[in-house]
Amino acid sequence: MILRKLSILNYKNIGETQLELSPKMNCFIGPNGAGKTNVLDVVYYLSFCRSASNPIDSQVIRHDEPFCMIEGQYSETPEDTEYSEVISCGMKRGMKKHFKRNKKEYRRLSEHIGLIPLVVVSPSDTLLIEGGSEERRRLMDMVISQYDRSYIEHLVRYNTALAQRNTLLKMEDREPDPALLQIWEEQMAEEGEQIFRRRRDFVDELIPVFQEYYQHISQHREQVGLNYVSHCQRGPLLDVIQRDRMKDRAVGYSLHGVHRDDLEFTLDGHLMKREGSQGQNKTYVIALKLAQFDFLKRTASQTTPLLLLDDIFDKLDADRVEQIVKLVSGDSFGQIFITDTNRDHLDQILSSSALDYKIFFVENGNLSPLTSHHSPLNHV
Repeated sequence: MILRKLSILNYKNIGETQLELSPKMNCFIGPNGAGKTNVLDVVYYLSFCRSASNPIDSQVIRHDEPFCMIEGQYSETPEDTEYSEVISCGMKRGMKKHFKRNKKEYRRLSEHIGLIPLVVVSPSDTLLIEGGSEERRRLMDMVISQYDRSYIEHLVRYNTALAQRNTLLKMEDREPDPALLQIWEEQMAEEGEQIFRRRRDFVDELIPVFQEYYQHISQHREQVGLNYVSHCQRGPLLDVIQRDRMKDRAVGYSLHGVHRDDLEFTLDGHLMKREGSQGQNKTYVIALKLAQFDFLKRTASQTTPLLLLDDIFDKLDADRVEQIVKLVSGDSFGQIFITDTNRDHLDQILSSSALDYKIFFVENGNLSPLTSHHSPLNHV
């Protein structure tokens, strides 16, 4: 998919703007806090029906404004001159948002996920290494849900069963009904096994691509690993869940299941969290996200995902920046949105290729085009 035109009204600190975008590289430069990341967040919202940074919809509406509107017009390929998809979302304070595809509102937002696949690399990705296991599970869920429609349904049914079982475990006035516990445990096990298989297959396919990207960026300076850890690896999930039912009753929640799955990140055989420098951690996350991009390109709707690169060069040495520049400037990637406070990085990217590009300057939520270039091969 190619985002041709982006319209924004009252989104975070952006008042009103309409952007005609390059089919290849769109660069947003400006000082910290200017609104560069907010532009990328609009692009993200149009793919995932939510902000990347704030799950509360009303908080993306600009201060002192009653509503906001965002719209993206997409084409199938860089060569297409006609829009094939128009995605829009409008929301008023205190009211339900309206998310539409070609002016028709979705009955369920989950129906939209995967139509416009997207991968974002941002400073908050360090939480994948430093944060809890829920961050790493979310990473798996975000990718798998973009190419497997049934995955979200399995997650919803599993989480419903988990919540019901936890409610029973928390009962203080009497012992929970064993028959009811059995029902919810069986649903947890059935849905959990489905989730496990999809996560396992995804990670198995991701690992070699991820390691190849890391080696390319680091110039073979260190070895990295990625390991999926799940209670499902201990045997049938129903047995694992029921084995410690008394312990679960004592603590008041479920200690076993795919809601405790994790990914282990390693550097030269040691946990990344303990061993990695800031530059190595950032390289790890970027390689992981580029591998996700590669994966989605081959699986999600048979279309090249959008790639959002938010302030990715900070804390990286010149060699690693150079390798990332070479990668994203290549033919493997489709449309790219990139932010930076440093014009030098962007000039380095753009001078290394003959790609189409547009540069926008962002200040206090206002966007203005600076310069653009059209490749003779890509210009339509």
